[in-house]
Amino acid sequence: MTYQTTFKRYELKYLLTRQEKEKVLKAMDPYMQIDHYGRTTIRNIYFDTDTFRLIRRSLEKPAYKEKLRVRSYETADPEDEVFVELKKKYDGIVYKRRLTLPEKIVRESFERRRDLPVKSQIGEEIKYFRHYYGQLVPVVFLTYEREAYYSLDGSDFRVTFDENILYREDDVSLGSEIYGKPLLENGQTLLEIKTSGGIPLWMSRTLSSNHLFKTSFSKYGSAYMQMMNKNAKGGVRYA
Repeated sequence: MTYQTTFKRYELKYLLTRQEKEKVLKAMDPYMQIDHYGRTTIRNIYFDTDTFRLIRRSLEKPAYKEKLRVRSYETADPEDEVFVELKKKYDGIVYKRRLTLPEKIVRESFERRRDLPVKSQIGEEIKYFRHYYGQLVPVVFLTYEREAYYSLDGSDFRVTFDENILYREDDVSLGSEIYGKPLLENGQTLLEIKTSGGIPLWMSRTLSSNHLFKTSFSKYGSAYMQMMNKNAKGGVRYA
């Protein structure tokens, strides 16, 4: 069975030390609760052209940008469900389109350069995206450990903490083990605030009192920059 989901929200990012994370968690305690998954390891495969057209465009910080990835929340066997996600950002608002399909179907679709066997609006958007950019290939396997919290007031306000963010360019499979090069310094945490409306006053006060400021941090973008620096030092540059 195929499932589809859409999101429209703001996503704000902050890089925290271990001590700053503890202060934010303490402030969150009366208002938020960790979701029933607890601490999970998220696996992502990012797709791009052979010249990295998508991420190069994204790093230019245009008003509109988009990316395509496949995600799982555990080691994925062929029959396990994974998520094909088309993520767009326009004027600061993030739009995410998601299809849920068996890993084998998704993998074979990309390996054989065939459209996903889905007849839906989201399926058509992903189909158009793939045809527009041509031959998309898996370029980065990126993982991290996430703690996700939801608001007790029933709103869609969410907070996530991502740690141990790792990437690699080979062994790009949702069924593989977790290893790779780190993107954060030791003890760092990436805080993401996700909301379709405003930030609650208590959270605004917490960020302000701890002198925490928004940052521009793209996991795939950071991995790409590390990859380019490595290849530049080795005398190799991508077109």
